[in-house]
Amino acid sequence: MLIISVKEEESIDRALKRYKRKVQSTKLIKELRNRKHFQKPSVMRRHEILNATYREKFFAEK
Repeated sequence: MLIISVKEEESIDRALKRYKRKVQSTKLIKELRNRKHFQKPSVMRRHEILNATYREKFFAEK
């Protein structure tokens, strides 16, 4: 759980901006989306290999 302390002279908008930035930097939303549905370890590994081959081919062309 992320905790953002709001200072006395700070506006709510500014605190929300800090909260959103902190959530994005901790990759919390990405993890929640991944945990929404169970994925077998073999499937996750297959996706990693496919992404690696795609990146290798894509960056080799440039």
